[in-house]
Amino acid sequence: MNAAWLKSKHGLGLAYDEYLKTSPSHAANWRRQGVGVALDGGDRQILSTFTRRMPVICISGLWCGDCAAQGPMLDAIARACPMVDLVFLDRDEHADLSNEVRIAGGNRVPTVLWMTEEFEFVHLLGDRTLTCYRRIAAAQIGASCPLPGALTPADEVSAVTGEWVREFERVQLILRLSPRLRALHGD
Repeated sequence: MNAAWLKSKHGLGLAYDEYLKTSPSHAANWRRQGVGVALDGGDRQILSTFTRRMPVICISGLWCGDCAAQGPMLDAIARACPMVDLVFLDRDEHADLSNEVRIAGGNRVPTVLWMTEEFEFVHLLGDRTLTCYRRIAAAQIGASCPLPGALTPADEVSAVTGEWVREFERVQLILRLSPRLRALHGD
C-alpha cells in the first residue's frame, strides 16, 4: 500500500455523520449504540497530548453489529482530538483496500488503518479489540457478528473505548518518536 493510494482512499472516505446517511435503515443502530459511548477524563487527557496529524480510515459495513458498536467509539475519539482525521469507507464499495488488509484470510470489519500525515501506513487493527474477543471466548456461542440491534454492556463499552484510545495513543507515539518525522518537524 503506497502513500498516494492511501491518500486517495482517505479522500474518498466519509465523515461519521455523512457515512451514516448512506444507509438510514442501519444508522439507527449505530446511533443507539453511540448513546452509551463516553470518553473518561484519562482518555481525554491522552488525546489532548497529540501533536501529530494522523489520517485514519475505518473500513466498515453499516450492516455490521461490531461496526455499529465500535464505530461510535472511533467517532468519539476523533471528535475529542483534532489531530485525528477519521473517515469511513464501506468494505464492499472499497473491496480493493479491504482485500489488502485481510485478517485471518477474511475481509473483516471494522478494520482501522492509521497513517502518517504523509499517508504512509503505520498501523492496523481489525475486527474486534481484546475485550470483545475475551467476551466471545468466554461465551463460546453466538454468531460471528452480533446483531446490529444488540446493545453492548456499559462496562464493555468503556473497556473497548479505552482500548481504542490506547491504539490511537500507540500510533501517536510512533509518529512522535519517528526519526524521520522528528527531523521533518524539527523536534
